[in-house]
Amino acid sequence: MASQDTMNLLQFVQRFATEDACEAHLFVLKWPQGFRCANCEHEKYYAIKTRRLTLFECKACGYQTTVTVRTIMEKSHTSLNKWFVAIFLAAHDKRGVSATLIAREVDVSYKTAWLMLHKIRKAMANRDAAYQLAGIVELDESYFGAPAEGGKRGRGTDKAKVVIGLSLNKQGHPLFVKMQVVADLTGATLLDFTKKCIKPGTVIHSDGFRSYNALVEPDYTHRPLAFDLKKHPDHLKWLHTILSNAKAFIAGTYHGLDTKHLPAYLNEFSYRFNRRRFKGEQFNRLLHCCCLSRSITFSELTA
Repeated sequence: MASQDTMNLLQFVQRFATEDACEAHLFVLKWPQGFRCANCEHEKYYAIKTRRLTLFECKACGYQTTVTVRTIMEKSHTSLNKWFVAIFLAAHDKRGVSATLIAREVDVSYKTAWLMLHKIRKAMANRDAAYQLAGIVELDESYFGAPAEGGKRGRGTDKAKVVIGLSLNKQGHPLFVKMQVVADLTGATLLDFTKKCIKPGTVIHSDGFRSYNALVEPDYTHRPLAFDLKKHPDHLKWLHTILSNAKAFIAGTYHGLDTKHLPAYLNEFSYRFNRRRFKGEQFNRLLHCCCLSRSITFSELTA
């Protein structure tokens, strides 16, 4: 039988057409070595089938759980097979999928589809947060969205400010990217991003913006170079290309910028870019991320 990621959409829907099929797959993903009680580590359980999802009760301590506890699907009223299709679509479309498309294809309301996608993006962000950039890293900042009428341009703009780091391999080709929306572009902010997202020992390339002078930490080798296309046409070349792709991704899929949720969209773009080489593994990788991430409510997202 083909793996979940080599199936086409029709085959996938047929494979996971029932709650039982989805639940069985989640059970193996959640407990690959067999059931293990989250409370006492006991391995024996009772399977209680009195509700939509099986309740697994530990035979030693009585702790009860389901396959969706501590996942983005916890307490969701949406069926597992609809969740699986939504995750499959989100995993396989490199341009990203909109809530309108999910609502139509999965047969849920727009509000439900919107919430599902934001939960999936949260899982993507949580997964990438566990890793730091290393080796040689290009560092720069950019601006997303349109300025207010009469607003300033350049680094004084009121558009959303984003710091981006891109790691390169020894041949100078891109490996992994991280982006973060920031309140300002002071040296303290850039240093905070560096410490959070870049491993000690890394060589950092930037332009000559004075705020990068804050990167004097002994843990990093900072090599600033004033940006000049005529003298240095390849300086930060890959980083600027990826920034352009990120802006096109947001404009093309989400038709404009919702500044409040810009971090989520950038996290989604980064997650996809960082896993562009994992062909044939997209669904299970994303489903695994969703199983490792706690749920978030509509009120939390709209507060």
